[in-house]
Amino acid sequence: MTPLVTTDWLHGHLDDEDLRILDATVDVNVMTGRVESGRALWEQSHIPGAAFADLLGDLSDPHAPHPLTMPSADRFAAAMEELGVGQGTRVVVYDSRQSMWAARVWWMLRAFGFDEAAVLDGGFPLWTAEGRPVSSEPPPRRAATFVARPRPELVVGKEEVRAALDDPSTCLVDALSRREYSGELAFYGRAGHIPGAINVPARKMLDRETQRFRSEDELRALFRPALNTERVITYCGGGVAAASDAFVLHLLGHPRVGVYDGSMMEWAADRSLPLVTG
Repeated sequence: MTPLVTTDWLHGHLDDEDLRILDATVDVNVMTGRVESGRALWEQSHIPGAAFADLLGDLSDPHAPHPLTMPSADRFAAAMEELGVGQGTRVVVYDSRQSMWAARVWWMLRAFGFDEAAVLDGGFPLWTAEGRPVSSEPPPRRAATFVARPRPELVVGKEEVRAALDDPSTCLVDALSRREYSGELAFYGRAGHIPGAINVPARKMLDRETQRFRSEDELRALFRPALNTERVITYCGGGVAAASDAFVLHLLGHPRVGVYDGSMMEWAADRSLPLVTG
């Protein structure tokens, strides 16, 4: 199983005993920016056999100052076991919102040492557009043992980002929209981007009609400056779009990519840290 699987592939493997399907949808109100659990959407309709992976609940740190912060290894392992994910299983993650949330769960799995996971190309929108089967039934409960093996280099903090400002071997990638990057829009208290960062909006990586990731050549063109550096750190508002950029960099073969988990929620709140506009 490759890190990115097609709807055809998943349809043909729905009955595999070792396959676990996770719906990572988070419900985002585009008018207000309000972010809520996607559980109600999952309860209405999901890919048959899919369990709900709650990024705003079990898969985040309840004590962190920002939502969506990476949980402890023990908390993550317990959540995965509840979902039936563990040794001897494979995972396909999808969502209903541009695959960013799926990429976040995929990156978390990898950060805790689990590599048998993939993102569904096109997600639930493409699945339903193709007329494939859906269900409102919860999946059967399956016993699992998840052994967390953290890879701390895959999730970085603000001190590592601060150190990267003067490190020519590291490329910072801002996954937010062009207007947020330039400072025209400011959703995190201060406008602009981290100095030296290039802008690769996560939404730009998808074909607008199919919601599938663009071709390898198109993606390489978007990330060319980053692909030529030794290390890459991606960031966004809260580590979700950044995980989507990081996922694609992994697909393109970059060996050293980290996600800044606090992203702009943390960076912009600290007025001692620089931001630039333009």
